[in-house]
Amino acid sequence: MLYRHRSLETPHGTVETPVLFPVSNIGKRSSDNTPEYTDSIPDLPTAMVNARAIRNREPQWNRLQGESTLRGEMDVSDETIIFADSGGFDFQQNEVDTTPEETLETQSQIEADIYGTVDVPLSRDNRQAENQRRISRSIDLALEASERHDGDALLFGSVHGYDPETVRNSIRHLERNGEFDGYALGSLVPIRTDYEKVTKIILAARRATEKHLHVYGLGGVTYQPLLLYLGVDSFDSSAFIRSAGNRNYLIPGFGGEPMKNIEELSHLPCACPICSTRRFDAVRDDRDLLVQHNLWALALELRRFRYMAAAGEDLEGYLDLRFQGNEVTNRAFQLAKQQVRRLT
Repeated sequence: MLYRHRSLETPHGTVETPVLFPVSNIGKRSSDNTPEYTDSIPDLPTAMVNARAIRNREPQWNRLQGESTLRGEMDVSDETIIFADSGGFDFQQNEVDTTPEETLETQSQIEADIYGTVDVPLSRDNRQAENQRRISRSIDLALEASERHDGDALLFGSVHGYDPETVRNSIRHLERNGEFDGYALGSLVPIRTDYEKVTKIILAARRATEKHLHVYGLGGVTYQPLLLYLGVDSFDSSAFIRSAGNRNYLIPGFGGEPMKNIEELSHLPCACPICSTRRFDAVRDDRDLLVQHNLWALALELRRFRYMAAAGEDLEGYLDLRFQGNEVTNRAFQLAKQQVRRLT
């Protein structure tokens, strides 16, 4: 098993890993749909933001260049640890419209603790030559950021690839030619249903470096246990927001369930602060409450795994039970188990 428990030192404090970075939509039109949570969920003093979106929202950017702070705009604690990515997902279909210099300036202005380098995500619809161009471009942009970066914030090089060898070679190239505190693995969301492929790519990244490993976009309740088993140190997710928008109720160990399928209930099967004090219809009818519950579900999934590890329980046995109800994820876990055992 590659699971590991570490401490990550950042300008705004120490965070215990593995950890989830909930995505905040600050800077987007939907910026009001991320509730304040850092005071109510004490083991989530973290947030993921899009540096490009924040800079491009002119009124907000003007305030941030004045007396406002990003944490104040987000209505979160001043000790919140912020990971600011470059907004690379916006470049999946469009050309890059920012530079490492501009992105670093933005990340510094908003006082982010972790900087993600400018990157050009892959698409499963692209030809191999186009994706290879994007991989090389992301590496070049990461190395330029490494040359320009100074200060106490951590710099994570963003890495892409749809095969293990490309990912492994990319990280090793960045290690030889730049200075990075960790790496962030992207482009996995479009292929997330191909669990076996994703598993092999993550294992290649984990094998290539002992530094902090982040995975972009796969921190939902289904993927979390698999990421933890594979030794991923952090991950982000907007699943709690997107699921609430579709009126899906997240349940640790089961995934999401459309609330229209369970309307005969009077109370929900969760003891989080949202569900334990409210009736079913109150949560169903209030999108903000559902967002908060879904975030609690992600936090509880992480807490459960951490507890099993701290108690010295058989994590492989736990995951055998955890995945036995889903043939696809169970097959991916069995494959991961075989590969992990070869590495340990």
